[in-house]
Order: sequence, then structure tokens, then C-alpha cells
Amino acid sequence: MTERLVVVGGDAAGMSAASQARRRRGRDELEIVAFERGAHTSYSACGIPYWIGGLVAGGRDALVARSPEAFARDHAIDVRLGHDVTTVDLDRREVVARGPGGDVRLGFDHLVLGAGAGPVTPDWAAEAFAAGTRGVYRAQTLPDGEAIRAAVGAGARRAVVCGGGYIGVEVTEALLRRGLDVTVVQRGPQLMGSIDPEVSVGLRHAMEGHGATLRCGTVARGLVTRAGAVTAVATDQGEIPADLVVLALGVRPRTELAAAAGLRIGGSGGIATDDRQRALDADGAVVEGVYAAGDCTEVVHRVYGRRMTVALGTHANKQGRVAGITIGGGQARFPGVVGTAITGFFDVEAARTGLSCAEMGRAGVECVHATIESTTIAGYLPDAPRVTVRLVAEAATGRVVGGQLVGGRGAGKRIDTIATAVTAGMTAEDLVGLDLAYCPPYSPVWDPVQVAARKLLDALG
Repeated sequence: MTERLVVVGGDAAGMSAASQARRRRGRDELEIVAFERGAHTSYSACGIPYWIGGLVAGGRDALVARSPEAFARDHAIDVRLGHDVTTVDLDRREVVARGPGGDVRLGFDHLVLGAGAGPVTPDWAAEAFAAGTRGVYRAQTLPDGEAIRAAVGAGARRAVVCGGGYIGVEVTEALLRRGLDVTVVQRGPQLMGSIDPEVSVGLRHAMEGHGATLRCGTVARGLVTRAGAVTAVATDQGEIPADLVVLALGVRPRTELAAAAGLRIGGSGGIATDDRQRALDADGAVVEGVYAAGDCTEVVHRVYGRRMTVALGTHANKQGRVAGITIGGGQARFPGVVGTAITGFFDVEAARTGLSCAEMGRAGVECVHATIESTTIAGYLPDAPRVTVRLVAEAATGRVVGGQLVGGRGAGKRIDTIATAVTAGMTAEDLVGLDLAYCPPYSPVWDPVQVAARKLLDALG
């Protein structure tokens, strides 16, 4: 008898799960239907700032990894665009989706919740969107990117970016590339709050050097409008003129469907699952045949086991893969994360992984850190890019538990070495002894990560 898999959400997690399930179960064994509320499947939201900035060749479609037509042709997956799932009934094993032709009721044997995360929107911004105020945007979806590009093309010249995290930094670069005057409004005292101030200062200098105005420690309170269009952002320190405002205030997991269905929502705010991506009920028991993956779920941090939410396509694809393999009868597990992230601003790269000293303190574990300045290539070569590296270790064992870096060309991906060390439970001494590649145009004889590890060893005593 043919079973049916219903997928809620047609992006990274959901379609990865659907594709993996299809690889293991034939078309006669498993029918797959995916509901997507938007107009596209499997696109790179992370590429939107670069598309806005004019760095993506080929236009919007270059960000789409696979179309609904391709899913139907290659995998016999029935993707239904413009369908918003409004109800999940676990007792009746069915979902209700609202589409262009009315409500659709569909039963399932297997269900994957891959609803993603929605943008954090303060009340004053929600009111502006509801009123159709011109000049106010998010940067999460392809239509968002299209709208911002259209505003720039129509003559927008003064932009305010609300939020100084990863997306805020990337959107700021994009708008500067397009010739706008850009002011960043950041509630906290620094940009990139997940990177320590001593390390992130290089990013701040780069942004100011490229003409961005940074207003850290400033809280956006509302919008000033005229004739239905924004003219300024009102803050606790006065008004900032703007004819284009981009909200980059982070995201929250979309868990409404799961909560209404009686699934467990973890303390971090995401849907709780086991390591096979099987959803849990309110008592923590596995709900057979129901899975959740991607930005709507919580994940386990591998250093000290705390649960958190992380909105990244890398994790979403991996979690979707695990869910799909499980549905297909295979064995796979998602081991958790160490919080690795990277971004950049023109020629400056910034990255972090693991835990900072502040996070270690909140975990109640004593730590030691070391910070160094070096270059990403041999220092005797012309214009050798500078890099700042910080490593964090558990004081009692010397185990490396985190790292951060900000620097020029070639700095950013060095975070992967640190992430590997954190994941493997390596000590500072292990990191010093790693056999890393050396060639003057690509690295000094002592890689900056290992220079930091040597200093960390000294600090550990």
C-alpha cells in the first residue's frame, strides 16, 4: 500500500527531507506532497544581500537551487506553492492547507515540519507593514530582495539598517555598494554581539572606513512618515532621516502549528526533537511518523549540551537529510552544533565558533582565553592581511571550547579549524601540534590559529 509523506515548508529542511526519502523509497511506495506558503522552493536566503548588492550574476533565479518543476520531474515530489498549512491534526493524521482554490485537507503517514523561522518585527514595524508604508523592508525572502532592489532603482539614497548582526552587516555592505548613505542602528553596545568587543573592533573600523554610520547603543522606537512613505527612523536619541529602512533584527522559529498540535516546544523556543529529527510530545515521548527540521527546531550545543535555536541553511539541510533517511528506513542522526558562523564586510572577514568566556561563565565553568594579532599570509609579502584571533579553553582540562577571528582575506575560513578542534574535544596542545598546510602566499609558517593556541597554552600554565 502506498504511504504518503506531507512536508510543511518547501525550503532547505523540508525539501532535503523529501528528496532523501524519495531516494530510499520508490514512487509506488511513497507519495510525497510538499506545501510551501511562498512562490519559490529551495532558494538561498543567505544570498539575498549579495543579490541586492549586485554581486550575483544571472538575477534572482541564480539563487534558486531547484524549482518545483525539477522536484516533480526528477523526484516525483508534488510541490504546491502558495499553500499555507493552517492545521496539523495528529489524531486524524491530516493537515489543512489554505491555497488559491480554498482549503485542502490531506492525510499523511509521515509528516515533516520545516516551517522555518519568521523575522523579528517590533510593533511599530508591524504597524507599518500592515498600513503598506512605502520604504520599509525585511531581507529574508526573494520578494523582500526584489522590493529593496526596486527601491534602490527608484532613487532611494538614505538607508537605515536596524540591527547589527550578520544580516545587518551584509545588507549594509550591499546598500553601500549600490551607492546609498547607510546608518546602522544597533540596540547593543557593539556590532556582532556573538563576537567579543576586542575582536569585533576590526569589523567596526572596516564599516566606518567604507562610509557606514554606526549608531550602537541606540534603540529604534518607530517610523516617521509622510504621504504613506517613510522619511525617518525615530530612536531614543533622535530621528535619523531615511527613505529606505531594512529590518535585520533576527528571526524566531515558526512553531505555532506544532504547539497547536500538542508537540513539545523547547525552552529555547524551537520544536523539540530527538537526534533522528523525530518530534516529541508534551511529555518528551517520540511522536511516531512526525518529524521537524531546520530553523523551526531547537538543536543541542555539543560543548555543554544546552539547547538553542540556530537559523542556518547548513543545519537545515543536514537535519532534513536525517529526517528523510529515517523516513526511508535508514539510520542517520544529527549530532548537534558548535555555533559556527561567518560573515564579511568588503575585504574584512569575521567568524566565531563554540563558546565565549561570557557564555562559559553562564555555564558555570572557569575558562582561559588568549588573543593574538597576526597575518593570514607570510608577513614579508606585500600587503599581508592582518587578523585577530581569540581562543577559549576550559581551565581545568585545556580543552578548546571556542574561538573568534576578524581579519582580511583568508581569515574567515580558518574558523573551520577551530570548529573541528571544538567538535573533537581537542586541547590547546593538540591544536598547536596539528599538521596544517604552509606556503607563504597562503599562510605563515605558524598559522594564526596555532599562534593563538601557543599563547593559550601559556595562559593555561
